[in-house]
Amino acid sequence: MPVYAFEAMDNAGAEVKDTIEAGSEQEAQTLIRQKGYFPTRIVEKGRGKKDKGKDPKKKKGAANQKKKKTFAFGGVNAKTLCTFTRQLSTLQDAGLPILRSLRILEGQAKPGALKNTLIDVIDDVESGSTLSEAMGKQPKCFDNLYVNMVKAGEAGGALEVILQRLAEFKERAQSLKRKIQGAMIYPAAVITVATGIVGFIMYYIIPKFKKIFEGFGVELPPMTVALIWTSDVVVNYFYLGPLIPLSIWLSIKLIKKNKTGAFVVDWLSLRIPLLGKILQKGIVARMTRTLGTLIASGVPILESLSIVRDTAGNTVFYKAFQNIYSAIREGEPMAIPLKEAKIVDDMVVNMVEVGEETGALDNMLYKVADVYDEEVAVLVDGLVSMLEPIMVVVLGLIVGFIVIALFMPLVKLLNDLS
Repeated sequence: MPVYAFEAMDNAGAEVKDTIEAGSEQEAQTLIRQKGYFPTRIVEKGRGKKDKGKDPKKKKGAANQKKKKTFAFGGVNAKTLCTFTRQLSTLQDAGLPILRSLRILEGQAKPGALKNTLIDVIDDVESGSTLSEAMGKQPKCFDNLYVNMVKAGEAGGALEVILQRLAEFKERAQSLKRKIQGAMIYPAAVITVATGIVGFIMYYIIPKFKKIFEGFGVELPPMTVALIWTSDVVVNYFYLGPLIPLSIWLSIKLIKKNKTGAFVVDWLSLRIPLLGKILQKGIVARMTRTLGTLIASGVPILESLSIVRDTAGNTVFYKAFQNIYSAIREGEPMAIPLKEAKIVDDMVVNMVEVGEETGALDNMLYKVADVYDEEVAVLVDGLVSMLEPIMVVVLGLIVGFIVIALFMPLVKLLNDLS
């Protein structure tokens, strides 16, 4: 088996030189990564001698072949980008040049959207562009928040610190998202299974009972008539099951194309009992953490507010931050328009006011985000705890209704026969 000599960086940033046995260079790279190293150079032992006399143009062509992009759908998912940011932060903290760091990460990235993006970023950086300029040309991977934070890090000469903050920010966002998704798995699974069982009963079981009742010519009570009518609707219009929610979703999308319609939909979504509270607190947590991260990274307050406003994802909050942006541009402190917007509690307004007075606005915004993250987690747990008994009661009522509606005609039939 071939032996490969390699140079790599460990998690602490120290350089490691060693050899490894592997069937191919790709396998060697995989084995090195499994040891927890970032490979920077891999050379097969004895290859230098074998390569003597070979056409250097062929070698160059082979190198370019490796840099070819692969076909990939969509953009880069949040988890992959989070991992990339943490690794780039580690390499920068170790003191590696940015170009070498990018090449290392591009070399170990799996074929896909991120690898394609890094190939373009490396080409732009090699051509003389700054990292933020190169990332700004890849909006499917790096959003305004990412690009502006990198830009601030380059201007302040603290790119490794900024990348570390960015990695922490994305990891916190991912952690909260995973927590919410994990909590909703059980209710979603129960509702899906229950819907499937009830649908099966309506489609296959009830029609058989309908034939029995028609055969005996027994007069059906109202409950049974309603059950059979529901079964007939399910059998004859089963295709409406997926079409109705899809139509509702498309209608909401079309309404949100209009500014007024988008505002009404977003305003109503914030008024949904419990779910609206979770949505509101989640948006506040994300926006305050984003704003705090940008301010701590040295991005000007107006530019930070502009980025936060554009990444709100809710028209109500977009308009509120637009008003805050306009007020600060005219010289007002942030706390006054924030209070007038009525999108946060008085506690948040007071904390922002104290942060502005003490010059520690970023720390106060972090604390607000931590509090709201915790409240979102508590509300989600409460929602799941509340959904469990509600689902049991609703399923019990549905099953009870079906059983009673089916047995009432049978009991009447037995009485008539006796």
